[in-house]
Amino acid sequence: MAPTHVLRCCQRGLAWIPVVFIALVVCWSYYAYVVELCVFTITGAGEQIVYLIFFHLSFIMFVWSYWKTIFTKPANPSKEFCLPKAEKERYEKEERPESQQEILWRAANSLPLYTRTGAGAIRYCDRCQVIKPDRCHHCSACDMCVLKMDHHCPWVNNCVGFSNYKFFILFLAYSLVYCLFIAATVLQYFIKFWTNELENETRDPQAKFHVLFLFFVAAMFCISILSLFSYHLWLVGKNRSTIEAFRAPVFRTGSDKNGFSLGFRKNIAQVFGDQKKYWLLPIFTSQGDGLTFPTRLVNADVEQATVNLQPEPNKRAADVSVGPFDEPQNSLLSNQQHTNNIGDHLVSNAITSAESETITLSLESES
Repeated sequence: MAPTHVLRCCQRGLAWIPVVFIALVVCWSYYAYVVELCVFTITGAGEQIVYLIFFHLSFIMFVWSYWKTIFTKPANPSKEFCLPKAEKERYEKEERPESQQEILWRAANSLPLYTRTGAGAIRYCDRCQVIKPDRCHHCSACDMCVLKMDHHCPWVNNCVGFSNYKFFILFLAYSLVYCLFIAATVLQYFIKFWTNELENETRDPQAKFHVLFLFFVAAMFCISILSLFSYHLWLVGKNRSTIEAFRAPVFRTGSDKNGFSLGFRKNIAQVFGDQKKYWLLPIFTSQGDGLTFPTRLVNADVEQATVNLQPEPNKRAADVSVGPFDEPQNSLLSNQQHTNNIGDHLVSNAITSAESETITLSLESES
């Protein structure tokens, strides 16, 4: 059997095949459009200039965003999410899952964590040996934990997550513009070649085949990219990742697919930033650090639209129903929720013991 590192190197090499394929198709499309169409087929100088200017604008933005998506390293959890050395040794030696969770709960006491596993436990990656921040997941292809992981894309040979999700959206957008522009401008010449109107007018007999295939390839990619781009725009508007769309994040009060949704405008700003002048440029402007994310209050009654912060007379604070809050209120409530969650878990056994002693004393006094 070949060594593991050799197999790993082979896998990494094969992973670049889709990227090389896309690069070759893009290079051929550039040659077919610029040389075979604009130089050898189009005769009007004005039409050539206009086509070449808009083509190169879309081409540059497409290649720029594609490059940034490929070569932007996925963001990983910081050192504060790693267990201290002593706790790590205890965790590895401990065989009981309950005791391991106790160690994780104590370590997570000072961390801004609001999501849990389906069973309500702390999300921990045994492979990377880190406590997973909210929206962080382990990628088996990259063999690392990725902040706000969306998915691993073979066409960019990279994980799409917090550090490059904006670049990925722009890559889809500009690739769609690139294909639409090619298909729209090539269409009339595609029809003329198909009906043999330009058979004797072109200066290159091979131009016909390049133009025909150029239209087919552009139309095919346009259809496939349009569906993927529309889906990710919907995800951005909902402030969800692809993983969260299929498996809702779990909070203290249960799973909630809209747990990170802050409203359409704020959801857009989470990915593209506050300054709109940078939205269309492949420059990192996303909000936050990828470790913590603002959350809305998760309620049992999702239709409740109002909030009463002042309890009514003769009514306990716990009985007051609440609804969605604005961001400052939500941040305060989220911090309080996190503190209560950790504290409740660590003292639950003590509370249970105290209640048992109280009941015993009451029974003895009555007797």
